[in-house]
Amino acid sequence: MASFAQFGNDLHTGKRSFNIIGRRKLWYSIAVVMMLIALVGPFLRGGFVFGIEFTGGSEFIISDVPTQNQTPANEAVASVVPEAVPKVTTVGTNTIRVQTDQLTSDQSRELSDALATAYDVPGTQVTSSFIGPSWGADITGQALRGLAIFLVLAAVVMALYFRTWKMSLAAMIALIHDLIITAGVYGITGFEITPAAVIGFLTILGYSLYDTVVVFDKVRENTAEESNRTFAGSVNLAVNQTLVRSINTSVVALLPVASILFIGAFLLGAGTLRDISLALLIGMLVGTYSTIFIAAPLYSQLRENEPAIRKADKKALALRAKADQQAGSEVTV
Repeated sequence: MASFAQFGNDLHTGKRSFNIIGRRKLWYSIAVVMMLIALVGPFLRGGFVFGIEFTGGSEFIISDVPTQNQTPANEAVASVVPEAVPKVTTVGTNTIRVQTDQLTSDQSRELSDALATAYDVPGTQVTSSFIGPSWGADITGQALRGLAIFLVLAAVVMALYFRTWKMSLAAMIALIHDLIITAGVYGITGFEITPAAVIGFLTILGYSLYDTVVVFDKVRENTAEESNRTFAGSVNLAVNQTLVRSINTSVVALLPVASILFIGAFLLGAGTLRDISLALLIGMLVGTYSTIFIAAPLYSQLRENEPAIRKADKKALALRAKADQQAGSEVTV
């Protein structure tokens, strides 16, 4: 623990430093590759899988079943609506959920009876519901509008807070990077995108934005003071100074989220817990990466060619050369 604390102290004072800003092309390349995989991967396996809340359809819940075998459910659906492609999942330890395309009232009643017979349970233990396609389209529209409003408000607030649109732009690009990769993992793995997953997406954007604001606060502090560091050097120092904090925050946040994902997916079979915790787990990992390796290097690149920054860098380099010359003279004497 003491050595890790010393490591963090060395990063904060500049005694030890990782050249994160100087290797930005490498970080950009990694990010581009990950985003390409996230964009192309889902379509190679057939596209994204949306929950019934978005697509519409009929849903049947069979509770207190004596077995978790899904074959009886598939056979029951085939006997009533042979053309349907059901999605059968186990919820918890004694519940089966069956989702199909939207059925008529008569078909729903027949399928409820068939499911009750298939699992040898009373008809009262089979509940059915349906979601119309218009309601699903409305939910999709609201989710997209919520995401757009979040990004616009976040961009405006950051531009006002830091008094520069370039910090805001760098942060928004990092957020879009996080969203694309998180959604891509859902598509590649075949996990359903549900309202709970959308809530998780919005939550991780907030987490990533918070982490970025902390780093940018340190960037603003370092670049405001006069020193023999270039602008890129001051940004790199700020990233190193907040590196240990970012790692600690991510680890502390990821441990409970991973626990919720394990409990929700493997022990309880709770789809809502699984969906939201998976989004949080992926998003926090990607958000930590994007703050350090995307947002900060991009902000530095956006400002390095400004006349005032170039003038300040030239002055900083001159001060550094003068200090090195004086140090060399003292050694000679």
